[in-house]
Amino acid sequence: MRLVLTGSRDSDQEELDGLTLQLRERLLELDVDDVALDRSGAVPDGAKPVDAVAVGALAVTALPFALRAALDLVRTWIENRPVRTVSITLGEDTLELEAVSTGDQQRLIDAFLAAHAPAPEPDAPAPESDAAAGQGD
Repeated sequence: MRLVLTGSRDSDQEELDGLTLQLRERLLELDVDDVALDRSGAVPDGAKPVDAVAVGALAVTALPFALRAALDLVRTWIENRPVRTVSITLGEDTLELEAVSTGDQQRLIDAFLAAHAPAPEPDAPAPESDAAAGQGD
């Protein structure tokens, strides 16, 4: 998963770097494998280069069960920070969290996670059918 923070118009690179490091530290407190700085310098999709004054990126390596916790942390973390958006990319899909209500952000996260949920495993034979099969022996 890749996270890209976009600061407000009056943010500078130093401030955004500090915020990126703060978010990295918070994510490392979760059950994730790694959170590495990713300074590709790319502008997030949909952002105008003029508007994206500073961009900080993190590459998060985690098992699928940790994704919800990571996204919930990002959702609550940006509420009181001078971050305009956080773009979250997983595979080919990107989710942008911005200054919308907490409920709206939660619905976006739920839909994003539902699209990336692992496929259910095929049903194993029920224990009763195994027992019934053994009775005929």
